[in-house]
Amino acid sequence: MSALTASAAWTALASHRAIHASRHLRELFQGDPARFPRLCASACGLLLDYSRNAITDETLALLMALARQQGVEAQREAMFAGAPINHTEGRAVLHCALRAPASASLVLDGHDVMPGVRAVLARMEAFSAAVRTGRLRGHRGAAFTDVVNIGIGGSDLGPLMVVEALRHYADGPRVHFVSNVDDAHLAQTLRGLDPATTLFIVASKTFTTLETMTNAASARRWLLQALGDEAAVASHFVALSTNLAATAAFGIAAERVFAFWDWVGGRYSLWSAIGLSISLAVGFERFEQLLAGAHAMDRHFREAPLERNLPVLMGLIGLWHVSFCGYHSHAVLPYDQYLHRFPAFLQQLDMESNGKRTDRHGNPVDYATGPVLWGEPGTNGQHAFFQLLHQGTTVVPADFIACAQGLHGLPDHHRLLLANCLAQSRALAFGKTLEEARAEAARGAPGVDLAPYRSFPGNRPSNTLILDRLTPERLGALVALYEHKVFVQAAVWNINAFDQWGVELGKALATPIAAALEGTPLPPGTDAATAGLVAHLRALQAGPG
Repeated sequence: MSALTASAAWTALASHRAIHASRHLRELFQGDPARFPRLCASACGLLLDYSRNAITDETLALLMALARQQGVEAQREAMFAGAPINHTEGRAVLHCALRAPASASLVLDGHDVMPGVRAVLARMEAFSAAVRTGRLRGHRGAAFTDVVNIGIGGSDLGPLMVVEALRHYADGPRVHFVSNVDDAHLAQTLRGLDPATTLFIVASKTFTTLETMTNAASARRWLLQALGDEAAVASHFVALSTNLAATAAFGIAAERVFAFWDWVGGRYSLWSAIGLSISLAVGFERFEQLLAGAHAMDRHFREAPLERNLPVLMGLIGLWHVSFCGYHSHAVLPYDQYLHRFPAFLQQLDMESNGKRTDRHGNPVDYATGPVLWGEPGTNGQHAFFQLLHQGTTVVPADFIACAQGLHGLPDHHRLLLANCLAQSRALAFGKTLEEARAEAARGAPGVDLAPYRSFPGNRPSNTLILDRLTPERLGALVALYEHKVFVQAAVWNINAFDQWGVELGKALATPIAAALEGTPLPPGTDAATAGLVAHLRALQAGPG
């Protein structure tokens, strides 16, 4: 038994769960008319309703005690102060500095990092304006109509999600994203684009990421085949990197390279130069609004008491579900089409951060950590996987996200969207009893009692997040809310949310396999399945005879 699971706060929660596991949300609401207003909290233009989770005031008090036992407040201060909380890599975690106001100061290793942050932002602003106004043009003198961001992981998921979420505000060049090394992704993206009016952003801190550099090299060949001049690369490529030697060798001028720092983790990097594609799509002023919304949530997270703190509440309730209730899956259900990539972005943020089995002391954990996170926009998901959410044997907690106001002046559409959001969360919480199903007297096939098929167990937990309107500022606050939620859970679980060693092994193994697919012998000790599949693939690639 670990120190955490043997601790007083943990054992108190485990005992509490055992006693109250059978309590239904129907019972909790019927016995407490003030439950909804009491179990709601607001900040930064977001309302969080967490009343539809099977928790009581006692549950929350015990969760707060666990957070304080685990030093969540102290760990939070350490992050904001620039302590090297990413202990396995010896790094500070300062993505919050990227959205701090111009007057802020943050000293790391004896140097204030904020002048450097502001300098990069100023360069992003100038470059974005030059491209968007047509002052900066391609090799043949044409203005840029399209931008292709080439990256993977945090260099793709974050900016892609934001560009999609803010598409209503897009008034610059069309922005496309290529991440997959599958040639179909690059080929389909380039199809129909004009090389003379296409700008490429290569996003790789080291400028060595295999997938990104493979795609970048192919994009470079595509450009040169059309324009026929090596000098065109300097006019049509930008790098988001710290490896100036590699970017220069590629043909990118130093003034077209935008840096960021090792204290910016990939999945937290959209606020940095990685967000250049966002600034190009919607303008730097709106990018600044995005940063301002995130900073507002940073302040709320740092200053609000734990009991009214949105990231703390969401983090602890999610931890309750995973570690004490045994709910190992979590659905994010945005009832807003613009947020259709938000669940995919959160998959990396949450699962790469908290998908850990080793604590900060190098010991294996004996408790469940991060859940499997997934989702799709409503109402599409209702016609896909909601059957399992409502009547399946697996309980899946969910976050419903909705905006009070639509963006397109179609009130009937938006009213129906919101009605579905509220109806689904209500149905998940309260269900339908067998008696209620029988009272409906629904007709089925002759001799079939439909009531068992039409009853719903309910008691399926969910949060509901309401934004007034999907603006850059509100989106920034929403993203920062989930960032800090993940931090809270990692702090309690005593794991490092800011490394990702789990992605390394497969990447290392891919290199010799790629060579083997070209004919190089596999390393000694390669398993029979891998060897057999390589042989089969080579035979298929060779073709008949």
